[in-house]
Amino acid sequence: MAFGDYPKEYDPATHGPYDPARYYGKPDTPFGDVKLKDLLAWLGRRNRSPSAMLGACSRAPAGTATQLLADTIGVFAPLLSKAVSESNTA
Repeated sequence: MAFGDYPKEYDPATHGPYDPARYYGKPDTPFGDVKLKDLLAWLGRRNRSPSAMLGACSRAPAGTATQLLADTIGVFAPLLSKAVSESNTA
């Protein structure tokens, strides 16, 4: 994967618009659900390449920003709508 390219697992026909906060690889067991006896096998399935590390580090802020924006719009949208509607009637 070159700088600026989509991940090789991303397929626009299947996934729709690209979301930088989403992992497009094969889903695996979440870390919290891994049994202690399966921990070494789970760690062995991790991709430890530099591009995978960079992808993981860039997904975290993108997901956080998306969630914060959704929370902010969800809180302020009704208030803003009411303020705009009341300002038009005055």
